[in-house]
Amino acid sequence: MAVRIRLKRQGRKQRPYYHIVVADARSPRDGRFIERIGNYDPNTQPATIEINVDKAVNWLQNGAEASDTVRAILSYKGVLYKNHLLNGVRKGALTEEQANAKFEVWMKEKEDKIAGHAKSIGDSKASDKAARLAAERKVNEAREAALADAEAAAQATEALAEEMPEDAPQAEMATEDVANTESAVEEAPVAEVAAEEAPVAEVAAEEAPAAEAPAEEAPEA
Repeated sequence: MAVRIRLKRQGRKQRPYYHIVVADARSPRDGRFIERIGNYDPNTQPATIEINVDKAVNWLQNGAEASDTVRAILSYKGVLYKNHLLNGVRKGALTEEQANAKFEVWMKEKEDKIAGHAKSIGDSKASDKAARLAAERKVNEAREAALADAEAAAQATEALAEEMPEDAPQAEMATEDVANTESAVEEAPVAEVAAEEAPVAEVAAEEAPAAEAPAEEAPEA
């Protein structure tokens, strides 16, 4: 039976996490498995990986093959390096104590590197948060300044409205001028009527030549 170390998908839509399982290579991806040896959560920064190194090495020693993704995970967690050291022990290149010492040194360096990476991610998030807070503070200050200007303008308008009664006499004088203008307009039709009666005299003047007509007949006598 061909045995394969691979991922078994878990979690909800768009938020997956995975179990690292040992399964028959002929079984479906999310089907039955022989043993679960770890977990992998890619949703965190950095990704969270938990794995039983000894069990993973034991399966590799017994001929299990890892998928490409799981092989990268095993390399990241030092499983492949420990498997390499154990192959060296089996061949007599070094003792088991030497292999364990080498693996401990590698793991210490790896943990320090991971811790530094996690710290850099944390610092980056903190700086981004500080920048967002500063930008939000500027927006709030601008909004408060605009509100203060609007309130000052409203107060100035109210103060101007309170000073208006002192100018009331000028308003009364303006009202009297309007009344005088209206009375002058009402008297204007009287002059127009006089102008309309003028044509009566002109009509009388036009009728005057009719009285001179008998004087033109005298020569015939």
